[in-house]
Amino acid sequence: MLFNDSIIQKGQCDMSSPALIHLNQSGPTEFVFRVFTSSTRIQILLFCFFLFLYVMILCGNAAIIWAVYTNISLQTPMYFFLSNLSFLEICYTTTLVPLMLSNIMGERKPIPMGGCATQMFFFATLGSTDCFLLAVMAYDRYVAICHPLQYTLIMTPQLCTQMVAGALGLALFLSLPLTSLVFTLPFCGRFLEINHFFCDIPPVLQLACADTRVPQAVLYVISILVLTIPFLLICISYVFIAITILHIPSAEGRQRAFSTCSSHLTVVLLQYGCGSLVYFRPPSSTPADEDRHIALVYTFVTPLLNPIIYTLRNKDVKNVLKKAMSKKAASENL
Repeated sequence: MLFNDSIIQKGQCDMSSPALIHLNQSGPTEFVFRVFTSSTRIQILLFCFFLFLYVMILCGNAAIIWAVYTNISLQTPMYFFLSNLSFLEICYTTTLVPLMLSNIMGERKPIPMGGCATQMFFFATLGSTDCFLLAVMAYDRYVAICHPLQYTLIMTPQLCTQMVAGALGLALFLSLPLTSLVFTLPFCGRFLEINHFFCDIPPVLQLACADTRVPQAVLYVISILVLTIPFLLICISYVFIAITILHIPSAEGRQRAFSTCSSHLTVVLLQYGCGSLVYFRPPSSTPADEDRHIALVYTFVTPLLNPIIYTLRNKDVKNVLKKAMSKKAASENL
């Protein structure tokens, strides 16, 4: 369904407007996303650029999953969590990017309220699971470095599976009521423009024709549970890790231990830093387009960075991928 952008209402509740009354009576509320640019040439460039990043994200994370599940040497707790993180990144970006790409080119397409709610729910669930899983990975590194002799006894396959399932279950428990709370609010108008490229919670709340203080407070509390608490647990883990690393006698051992942690820390700082900038600021202090720019980081940069740093900085994964490419090249030459 295509339409003229001039009929878009931006959430104001001026019920005396004849056009608004007509739109309210013409059908259910639908949302559209604000365009990045009106220039056709730049639209084509953005489409190609974001499509390239999306394909790289899919290929990079799929390669990690394949490497872990086809090689016995990589079937350890650390790589089990890494493969689950890669799977989450694939699902996470697929929830957002295809719809974003479809709206870059040509006229904007509306998304029904149910579709917007569905995207918001999956985004919140997968994003929260991602944050919890990063905390789980920090605990895994803590046990591996601080208690190496007990590592296999503590990080059993059953515990690893339970921790991943617990991260997903907690994310579902938090995301479902929050999404339901947002979409029980009234929205005035037929077509509402979201100042974003997906149905994120803060920009959708700005379009509601009701007092949003309760949903904002709930969002703030959930953001603390999803961002602040896991980040503090990660910091505590790395304090103990740093103390242990400093007591390692050999420089090579310290370097190896630091290398396994620095990759994880890079992803953590980007993920939690960008999330905090978006969800901990008062809505009135947020510039119109800043959240969209920040969201591009955790939509494209972090999912792409994950396979890059874990392959370029990890000898085991690099060796497995090199062997696989060598075998493929040899079979093609036969």
